[in-house]
Amino acid sequence: MTIQIFGISGLPEIEAASDLGGMIAASARKQGDPIADRDVLIVTSKIVSKVEGCAIELADVEPSEFAMSWADTWHKDPRVIEIVLRQSKRIVRQSGPVLIAETHHGFICANSGVDQSSSGAEGRVLVLPTDPDASARALRSRFAELGVDVAVVISDTFGRPWREGQTDVAIGVAGMHPLYSYIGQHDPHGHEFEVQELCVVDELAAAGELVKGNVSRVPVAVIRGHEWETDDAATMAPVLRDPQRDLFR
Repeated sequence: MTIQIFGISGLPEIEAASDLGGMIAASARKQGDPIADRDVLIVTSKIVSKVEGCAIELADVEPSEFAMSWADTWHKDPRVIEIVLRQSKRIVRQSGPVLIAETHHGFICANSGVDQSSSGAEGRVLVLPTDPDASARALRSRFAELGVDVAVVISDTFGRPWREGQTDVAIGVAGMHPLYSYIGQHDPHGHEFEVQELCVVDELAAAGELVKGNVSRVPVAVIRGHEWETDDAATMAPVLRDPQRDLFR
């Protein structure tokens, strides 16, 4: 199997209600790499948030007493801390200047996924899309209208337990199941796999980041050659670990 990964460049600044699917398709054609059937599109969550109006102006935020106290202790902007708190279901860990939160989606991440970088303007932050699975489905449907059958993965940058550095992971999916299970299969020596499952969408999201990057202005990657079975009911739900089995909560 050979897999090709390339970025889609030349996208203009994304604004609310933009035709993101149409813009991606047009940019891909312009650079000579038109989107094709069975491609997997890795779309950075920031541009999805911009399209869906998930930007918040700091000037409009009134921080709570806790946000002001915590921000003063750690030299943070209390308005940003207030947004982090509003975007969280609960705070999982609070250690020094770091807030690890569980978002309303069920993701465990730093600062509830709130991001000030590449937000489009000074004094503006982006929050995660309200329903990243629905965002992915909408993009997949738009590409179907344009005549191509693609899977879509919405990605964001997360840290990881046990390891330094960050990597892109999937926060939304459409068209393909997020996991590939080896359970019940046997290795060459006859050993039966009992727990082995690959989070394929995380692997694809991380691979896409290799051609995107944070400062390259390439927010979309195309992965061509990866074999996937169509699953129109796919969501990220199977990826989210049950709290009773999560040793880090």
